[in-house]
Amino acid sequence: MGPRSVPLLPLLLALLGRPDPGRAEGCDLQPVTAKPPITLSYATSTVPRGCVSNSSMATGHEVHVLSVKWSKDFPVPLVVTVTPRAGACSRPAVLILLCSRCSANITSPCSDLIIHTDAHLSPETIRAPNREPPMVSSEGQLLAWVLDTYGGITSYSELQDPRKVQLYLGEDAYSPPDCIPQEHFNAILHLETEVFFHGVKGCSRSDAQNTRAAHIIHLQPEPSSPITEVNLTLTCPQNSVNQMLILQSKVNFTWSLSLMCNMQLLISGSYKIFSSVLLPGCLLPDTEQDLIAKAFEKNYSVIASYSAIPASTHISLEIHGHETVETPVTTTPLVTSKSLDLPHQVLFTLKPWKCTDETMEIVIVRSHLGPIKDVVNITLRDISCQAEKNATHFMLKSPLSHCGTSLEGRGYANNELILSLPKDAVLQSVRVGFQCEIPRELFLRLFPTADFKAPQTELEINKEAFVQASMRWMDHPADLQLKECWLAASGREPVLLVQGGEARGAGVAVLESPTGTHGRKVWRFRFTYTIPEGGHMPFSATLKCKAGLQNDTIFEKDLKVTVKDAWRALNYRGLGLAAVLGITFGAFLIGALLTAGLWYIYSHTPGFQHGASLGEQQHQPQHRQHPEHPLLHQQHGLTPPGPPEPAQPPANGLGDSPQCH
Repeated sequence: MGPRSVPLLPLLLALLGRPDPGRAEGCDLQPVTAKPPITLSYATSTVPRGCVSNSSMATGHEVHVLSVKWSKDFPVPLVVTVTPRAGACSRPAVLILLCSRCSANITSPCSDLIIHTDAHLSPETIRAPNREPPMVSSEGQLLAWVLDTYGGITSYSELQDPRKVQLYLGEDAYSPPDCIPQEHFNAILHLETEVFFHGVKGCSRSDAQNTRAAHIIHLQPEPSSPITEVNLTLTCPQNSVNQMLILQSKVNFTWSLSLMCNMQLLISGSYKIFSSVLLPGCLLPDTEQDLIAKAFEKNYSVIASYSAIPASTHISLEIHGHETVETPVTTTPLVTSKSLDLPHQVLFTLKPWKCTDETMEIVIVRSHLGPIKDVVNITLRDISCQAEKNATHFMLKSPLSHCGTSLEGRGYANNELILSLPKDAVLQSVRVGFQCEIPRELFLRLFPTADFKAPQTELEINKEAFVQASMRWMDHPADLQLKECWLAASGREPVLLVQGGEARGAGVAVLESPTGTHGRKVWRFRFTYTIPEGGHMPFSATLKCKAGLQNDTIFEKDLKVTVKDAWRALNYRGLGLAAVLGITFGAFLIGALLTAGLWYIYSHTPGFQHGASLGEQQHQPQHRQHPEHPLLHQQHGLTPPGPPEPAQPPANGLGDSPQCH
């Protein structure tokens, strides 16, 4: 009996954990109205409204106007830097700053800068003439006042929630004659600003089973934008391993990271750390719902912040402590020389650890450790578990029950990487604690013997094979059941092996499974794969198993194996045993017949004596007389030779002279 048919697409989406819109339906993003969990700012030269003109070139000053608006209370003083593009303050300049009586720090190398502002200036502000600000209530009144006072306007920029402003002095004769404000004005020729982002959204799954939080920054695509690289500065609390940051951008985008904390990262495009080697990112979805689903797939049930911002050359992100984010339980606390050291930053970006339900594997490309100089050795928490190293990699693999690995966390294995680094002629140990996610999926392994060691992918005909299916389900492992397993091969009907926990078919037996630990469930059985006489033997086959819960949640796994015949030469794929034996016997028979035929010809050839050996017959005279058979020559048309001529003495006394033929 073959396996039951099931709809393929929903099954794959449900089993393999790929993001799908349905998985994000329980999380409806809403603006964060309470204290935001992050402080996010980004650099831009696009202002909500702005304009430029050459009307000031005929006057005694160039005049720049900044009108600042705030969405919320301004948390820090506004930093304004005024510098000339040409490098020298060649022309008197005027700065008009209206910011609703904010705190500001204005610096400039031009000591003759004239300032009109309603801001509370910090002591660090330059000692420039500070005149009274204009008493206006609208944009039109402000621009009219500037024209009346100074006769022209060089630039006007309306800013929303700025953090820093870089204003460049200078006038352009090719600018329009009048400064007429435009929406979303590109002020790149005279202004760069870093603005706070207050459009943060968040949500959590309705069926959330943990408080692990994800932060998402989604750079909005702008086809006309020339920006291809962004510098991201990230700071966060020391214990942030239970949080993740997702950075989504165009595929050809590069993230240059300055990390001031330890956090799981998921990055699209490519990235580098402190200008080290460029590393490839991963392919991330580009829609809001799919990015949320990706976070859920990684077992982060809370979207603490979702920020959609335009492409920028610099982003500053500060993640604050979150009351609902739990600190993972570990048996050994992280020991670090300092919380923000370079090894932490590099390793948490590389994330070289990978776990199955029973093993942990560490693979580190040595060239990716460029910022960390001269790594001598790497071990796990148990220093006897030492990584093997060659010219290109550090590699280590161990069971989850060894090397000091703890499994107290839900779906995670906790350990430490200990790096030995040279310092002042001695080795210094740097510890980097990490969590390795254990995938919530079904694992399938094939073994040649009943000790269930050394898994393989070869299935031998007419020989017992041992199968182990396993899975970790921290919530209710007892509810997991092995639904069915079968073997499928091309050109043959699927062979059902196990169904409902019972053996099906000849040669199949369900074995006692080891006791599960930390939510791990294990099933074992053995079977013998046979092929009917005369049947075609496939080159490969697929072992398929399904496990599931009582609520019909199904997990499926495929294991492709190579079919092997012990009676057939490993490299001989065309003939069976009977054909090989037939060819061998035929070759022997042909050889025997050829030998007999040669012997018959030899024994019946005239001129050979039966009693003489071949060597002796070869030395017989070439011209023998047969006087007893005078008719022999006549029968063959030959004339009997006459009497022999007298022998001639050798000319040199040594016999016949050599003859050349």
